[in-house]
Amino acid sequence: MTEMTLTKILLLLLALSVALNIAITAGLIAHAAGASTAQAILTGAGAAATSLALYLAAVAAYQ
Repeated sequence: MTEMTLTKILLLLLALSVALNIAITAGLIAHAAGASTAQAILTGAGAAATSLALYLAAVAAYQ
């Protein structure tokens, strides 16, 4: 079993930060395009989940 080194923790925090930025941007764009607040939140959450899933899939494929 591999241990969580400082580098791995920082990379995970970077991935979470990028996902949050993608979520906020997607939500703001959806809201500006005329979506309701709830729809904009769901759009942002979907974008964040997709970006994190892609990141974790890439990490799993690398190992």
